[in-house]
Amino acid sequence: MTDEQRMQLVFALRQSGVRDTRVLEAMEKIDRGAFVKGLFADRAYEDMPLPIACGQTISQPSVVGLMTQALKVEPRHKVLEIGTGSGYQAAILSLLARRVYTVDRHKRLVAEAQEVFHRLGLVNITAFPADGTRGLEDQAPFDRIMITAAAEDPPAPLLAELKTGGIMVLPVGQSDAVQALIKVTRTETGFEYEELRQVRFVPLVEGMGPE
Repeated sequence: MTDEQRMQLVFALRQSGVRDTRVLEAMEKIDRGAFVKGLFADRAYEDMPLPIACGQTISQPSVVGLMTQALKVEPRHKVLEIGTGSGYQAAILSLLARRVYTVDRHKRLVAEAQEVFHRLGLVNITAFPADGTRGLEDQAPFDRIMITAAAEDPPAPLLAELKTGGIMVLPVGQSDAVQALIKVTRTETGFEYEELRQVRFVPLVEGMGPE
């Protein structure tokens, strides 16, 4: 990433409402170009979603920034991400949290993301193929959970794995209609919901992806 590309990225992030300095610094450090391959590699620094393998997408940087900012990750936090995809979001979270667990239903995506994490020296990410709708009971509870695919409602197994005081950020809504990015906070008595903005994500699908 050149200095000019870095400046353009930060400008786009600020324009979209990303103000958190730790998030901006993490996104400056993580080169999105490392996660975009093939035909779209030369568009890695544009603020737009791009196709990746297995029919998935890498989200546009401004949406990644806003979701990360809403999650309010602190240095001691343990974070779960559902939907590894290219690995770009997990890489950014890894600079903000103590530990990041990320799962995806597509084994190929997990393997490719692990290669990039290794190349970038990101040692606090654990990535593996799994059905994300079931959560990750072995490592629960989590301080923060991010879901990067749209569910009709926040999945109950994942809500159950959120610590009291914890935050989950995810898109909700039908895959063929407008979706809303929401922030869920677990309180002593239940859950509080806040709608952040409209978004468009691939749907959250149960089970493992085809080989």
